[in-house]
Amino acid sequence: MGAQEYKLKGLTSLSISPGSKQEIEVEGIEDGKVLLVNAGGNIQALGSKCTHYGAPLVKGVLTSNGRLTCPWHGACFNARTGDIESAPALDALPTFKLTERDGAVYITGEEAAIKSSHRKPNFTCNAGATTKFEGNVVIIGGGSGAMGAVEALREKGYDAGITIISNEGYLPIDRPKLSKALIADTGKLAWREKSWFDAGSVSWVDGEVNNVDFSSRKVSTKSGGSFTYSKLILATGGTARVLPLQGFKVLGNIFTLRNAHDVKKINDAIGENKGKKIVIIGSSFIGMEVANATSQDNTVTVVGMEKVPLDRILGEQVGAAVQKTYESKGVKFQMNASVDRAEPSGSDPSNVGAVYLKDGTKIEADLVILGVGVAPATEYLRENSVIRLEDDGSLKTDENFLIQGFKDVYAIGDIATYPYNGPGGDGKLTRIEHWNVAQNAGRAAAQHIVNPASPASLFIPVFWSALGSQLRYCGNASPSVGGWDDLVLHGDVEQGKFIAYYTRGDTVVAAASMGMDPAVMQSAELMRLGKMPSKSMLEAGYDVLSVNLSD
Repeated sequence: MGAQEYKLKGLTSLSISPGSKQEIEVEGIEDGKVLLVNAGGNIQALGSKCTHYGAPLVKGVLTSNGRLTCPWHGACFNARTGDIESAPALDALPTFKLTERDGAVYITGEEAAIKSSHRKPNFTCNAGATTKFEGNVVIIGGGSGAMGAVEALREKGYDAGITIISNEGYLPIDRPKLSKALIADTGKLAWREKSWFDAGSVSWVDGEVNNVDFSSRKVSTKSGGSFTYSKLILATGGTARVLPLQGFKVLGNIFTLRNAHDVKKINDAIGENKGKKIVIIGSSFIGMEVANATSQDNTVTVVGMEKVPLDRILGEQVGAAVQKTYESKGVKFQMNASVDRAEPSGSDPSNVGAVYLKDGTKIEADLVILGVGVAPATEYLRENSVIRLEDDGSLKTDENFLIQGFKDVYAIGDIATYPYNGPGGDGKLTRIEHWNVAQNAGRAAAQHIVNPASPASLFIPVFWSALGSQLRYCGNASPSVGGWDDLVLHGDVEQGKFIAYYTRGDTVVAAASMGMDPAVMQSAELMRLGKMPSKSMLEAGYDVLSVNLSD
């Protein structure tokens, strides 16, 4: 069915004030709603839900230049066109023509678009049929960064060939759901079907890259494949770290968690009847998310080196409250602890049976899950004499994610060390392992390929975590850019309704919240615009949500 005209319920005129948003029901469509926004005097009707996970955009953040941010996970849209401006959404918002007559307001649009609140981006391409661009972009890796790059390339008009080479054995998936929900079905996790890539003239190659010849511009795979590039994007992500301790490399039922194959092995080891003794080593986000996902009907123990979980990133006060919430669900903790070894099971010596700490504590285990960080997945470049890896195995880039010393080679995501220009960054080099950062880096690289003269766009890192309640985080308080030295807390941590501001001097460098949406996304926009209130203002009780971003 094509576009039709529909009346907006209860609206008699388009008298929406600048900077405001209204969610309006659409008459004649069950559960049909649209969002009306006034951005800088321009009134527009859009899809009402974020295309990422369906958050109500009426509760989001709107700026005067028409940037609309989801209240949950930081996806940004152009409020005038509905186009994507920032990760993690892949679909754009539909827009609808507005008509005002006879004391009523109408929109014109298709029922399916109104109900779904989704619009597929401009991706279809017959590569080679036009001659605006020449050559072939090769992307090594099939994760968030690759998706950001390939979709942005086609959205922005790149009409030459694109090849993606991935070693994971499946199409790009919603990776955060691996640790947050232990979903292993790649069909349920896939962002796009194979036909989507085919329609965009994107060649998908399942393979393991073992060499890049930068002088001849060729990528080689272990199976003998050879792929020539004019532009190359390295997006190989991270490799889960393991413990170089007795028993951990030889005993079964000891798992890392990085891909869908890992999650399947973990789910198989837990089994349908559950009731397993699970030891999780690592008390940062992956470890804590897995503890949350496995705690029901299993006995879960988290082992961490910190005083409280997430101490380094969130601080002792927030980490202690998270720990208390987990303990109320039966999760046990061994903190300030160091692992000594893994011992075999008495019933099956090939599998783990216990983990021993250095103080002699024995923790019985049917399975062990390691959440001890990731290393940049750049093994295929270690013997390459042309390119230089940093000490941690990453690649140093500029603001456009162009690798230092190279004209046509980019690095994005977990393998990229790039200059950070958010609050307190001042161009210091950092490496960030966030889903949104990888996708936004891919979009930035694509923009530079399509239009090298365009300025690098600043994006503020955003991530979220399932810790019993949903945690939102924005900014960068990592040691690489100076860390944080104090915390300003608004709200009640014990009740799970708070926002914490992480400061260095008088500058707010990061923020984290639970139950306070859209405070973190408002903070991210304030940081991006250089308008974030100072530490002293926040200590005096200043509310970031009181800042009018529509001015």
